[in-house]
Amino acid sequence: MHGLSRTSYTHKMNTETHPIECTDAMLLAYGREVGKLLSSSSAECWRDELWTIFTGYIISLKEQGPAPELCDTYFSFKELIAFFENVERIGRGDELLSV
Repeated sequence: MHGLSRTSYTHKMNTETHPIECTDAMLLAYGREVGKLLSSSSAECWRDELWTIFTGYIISLKEQGPAPELCDTYFSFKELIAFFENVERIGRGDELLSV
């Protein structure tokens, strides 16, 4: 997978949301970064690709052995999926009414 190898580095992702006080400049910077990311593919394609990556990871565990961090990894992927689903809604204009 693109020259990546499994390392012993583990990082527990904090899945709790924390309010971030954003400035307009910070929000614009976030928006630019999301725009760059989405310029390569649609939110729907990103979501589908993430599930493909996760599925490949699960299949590879058969060879790699137990993965104690699997639950954290799943929730990280789930958060990314939710992000792209929200981006899809925003792109359709569904979320603009609540802003």
